[in-house]
Amino acid sequence: MSTDQVLAGVGLIMVLAVGSQVLANLLRVPALIILLPTGFIAGALTSDVNPQRLLGASFQPLVSLAVAVILYDAGLGLNMSKLRGHARQVVRRLIIWGVPITWLFAALFAALLFGMSRAAAVMLGAILVVSGPTVVIPLLRFVRPKERLQQVLAWEGSLIDPVGGVLGAVVYSSIVASQHRGALHQVGPFAGSVASGAVGGVVGIAALWFLLGKLKLGEVLGTSAQLACVVGVAAACDIAREDSGLIAAVVMGLAVTNMRRFDVPARRPFFETLVQLIIAVLFVSISATVTPSSLHGVMLPTVALVAVLVLVTRPLVAFLCTIRMGLTRGERQFTGWMAPRGIVAAATASTFSVGLIAHHVGGAAKILPATFLVIVATVAIYGLTAVPVARRVGVARPDRTRPLIVGGEQWVIDLGRSMHSAGLDVLMWAESDEQREGIRRAGMELAPGELLATAAGRGAELEGVTMVLLCTGEDDFNALASVILDGSSECPVYRLGPALPSHGVVAPYTGSEILFGEDLNGVSIAERYAAGSRIQGRAGEAGMPAGDDLLFRIREDGRLTPVTESGAPPAQGGDTVIVLSPAG
Repeated sequence: MSTDQVLAGVGLIMVLAVGSQVLANLLRVPALIILLPTGFIAGALTSDVNPQRLLGASFQPLVSLAVAVILYDAGLGLNMSKLRGHARQVVRRLIIWGVPITWLFAALFAALLFGMSRAAAVMLGAILVVSGPTVVIPLLRFVRPKERLQQVLAWEGSLIDPVGGVLGAVVYSSIVASQHRGALHQVGPFAGSVASGAVGGVVGIAALWFLLGKLKLGEVLGTSAQLACVVGVAAACDIAREDSGLIAAVVMGLAVTNMRRFDVPARRPFFETLVQLIIAVLFVSISATVTPSSLHGVMLPTVALVAVLVLVTRPLVAFLCTIRMGLTRGERQFTGWMAPRGIVAAATASTFSVGLIAHHVGGAAKILPATFLVIVATVAIYGLTAVPVARRVGVARPDRTRPLIVGGEQWVIDLGRSMHSAGLDVLMWAESDEQREGIRRAGMELAPGELLATAAGRGAELEGVTMVLLCTGEDDFNALASVILDGSSECPVYRLGPALPSHGVVAPYTGSEILFGEDLNGVSIAERYAAGSRIQGRAGEAGMPAGDDLLFRIREDGRLTPVTESGAPPAQGGDTVIVLSPAG
């Protein structure tokens, strides 16, 4: 291809990838629903977006390295200390029991329906065991199931991606080895892949410990160091033993987030943005390699396979894995209705099918188009039905606001208690041990961990936080935290205004909505509290006595609407108001 064609192709892939994510965000649907057909249609209409033509033999190694980065990021999200009680046991069962059951059903019916060889069917079954946080978490955010159920499904999705990636690499190595040496010689390649990945992971951990732990690199260099280590180690492992780099990437991610020596914020916003971009580009690129002709003879068998996976396999897995685990009937039913396939399935299918075709494995050419159709079908089925199913089985959370209140002064604690008394599920966080103890004594739920880990990104999604209120006595802390949370959390963020326009360095100049207006900031409320004023909640129909300052309205359906610099929310029937009342 000419230079102009390469430039046009790369530019078009990038535009389609990001444009699809923007459109999905506007439509409030999972990005995969837009990305997959976009790439497929673009690949059918033009050859410019076909990565195999653009990159040739370099495409598959680049896909493998991109998956390594995705799996490293998935490993970063697996802090094992956060998974406790019955939820831990259910997730463990879903991985230990669910993966082999799904693998067995998918492989068995793939062989029967597609007429492919046993080796190709086993490979397809291994590919289809994965689900992944890139599809599960957006669906859960949209559905908003009860917190325990959301935690189980989110953790299953995060764990099963690296497990499935490693399983796919091991199965692929075993199949390739058996083509040349027979079944008795598969143990060696299997052990070699695991050993190569494990050794590479240890080397990568040591490098990351030195770069992140000892050198204390900043935001930009720390992100670059992680990316370089993952790509470098994964590439070296793949050279030593094909696809063992995926194992190394998972090992590195797990170590960084679970080892105490890595006392660093591993999940930096830029790194997460980079991963999301990689995922979008991969989906468009891989979808473009699926030609309309490759789908002939595959569509009807895939429909039957999807029916087996959705209607038989997943419900059976959920039934077996949730027996006597303390889940309600509705929670068990919804667990059986949430197993979409995602990027790791697409990437591993693209990578492994090419190798199996080159080794003349019967039916290997059907692996990628079948996987593509399974991803499209499962995302569409679960994406379109998850909300009504959650409501029908009684696991959807009501549309009530769940605020995270940051601050531990007495008036802030009383604010949380007033909201809680009005029926809201309030979560609080404070930095000092004394303030945290005060929150506990008040009977309020205290958010664990660090603020940004709790309130931002996946933390907020797992906790179900729908609004963040920054009410500490430090104006600049509120301002800086609002900037970080605005960029990493989809829920609205509000903060107290600074005591004076000139106070501090950043407080007057940052975005985020200001609570209560100019006259009610943290200092003025604390002074009035010391003089005897109190925060109270009461029915909105009672009117506003003279001297009361309106802070919040809680609508009849549980939505919390704050007073801001832009003005006070209008009164509605059934409101509960939170006010600051004068002494007396």
